[in-house]
Amino acid sequence: MSTATLTKPVPDRQQPPRPAAVADEGRIGLRGNLRHIGALARRNMLQIKQDPESLIDVLLMPIIFTLLFTFVFGGAMAGKGNLDQYVSYLVPGLMAMMGMSVSMSVGSGINEDFQKGVMDRFRTMPIARSSVLIAKIVVEVGRMLLAFSILLAVGLILGLTVATSVLHVLAAVGLSLLFGASLMWIFILIGLTVKTAQAVQGIAMLVLMPLQFGSSIFANPETMPGWLKSFTDYNPLSNLADAARGLFQGGPVAHDVWMVLAWSAVITLVTAPLAIARFRKKT
Repeated sequence: MSTATLTKPVPDRQQPPRPAAVADEGRIGLRGNLRHIGALARRNMLQIKQDPESLIDVLLMPIIFTLLFTFVFGGAMAGKGNLDQYVSYLVPGLMAMMGMSVSMSVGSGINEDFQKGVMDRFRTMPIARSSVLIAKIVVEVGRMLLAFSILLAVGLILGLTVATSVLHVLAAVGLSLLFGASLMWIFILIGLTVKTAQAVQGIAMLVLMPLQFGSSIFANPETMPGWLKSFTDYNPLSNLADAARGLFQGGPVAHDVWMVLAWSAVITLVTAPLAIARFRKKT
């Protein structure tokens, strides 16, 4: 007599649930991207509201730098009784410096968000990866605009003269915001590449100091050695400072404006895709 061994059918082994795939930018569409950028920008602004101390740099930096450079360099540059002339030279140049300084903080912020695990959460959500970074830039542009407003107010108190119109001043502000936003992609890429926020700041300062002081922000390049003057001629901060001065005081600005626009476009087109790709791959 044969016996049949009955075996219980073994169910297929269930795979652990996989996280929902993150939608790609192309599938989400422009309207969805804009909605995500708006929501993330609002989240970043609420963070600033809960931590007002994060605005200390943009509130105090324009005041301290304007007073410091005016009363330290102004007498030597324009004579002790002509500080207002140096203020009119300095303040448009400081717009370039403020934009670069504010841009630097974006890289540190991105790095810290990764250390806290915030970015890992964003990357599991069905949103475009670029929207996370663009929202950061949108909020930082707002902080930059606040810094420019304070800078201009302090400059007017110290004797800044504007020989053109309000529209020219707004054009100078807009140009500075555009260039500052393009620089943010560089610092975002640095923040996504190095391990710590301190490293971001260290690298940023190595880039920041030569570009700022090797430019026409603080002094006329005609007084500099030939090799340094050649460097200032190709320094985009010099182009931005000279363009802002021309828009404030009048004079030819076409060359410098086009140079700033070209620099902004090249920097964004090169570094933005690299930053987004690095954001996707970073663990």
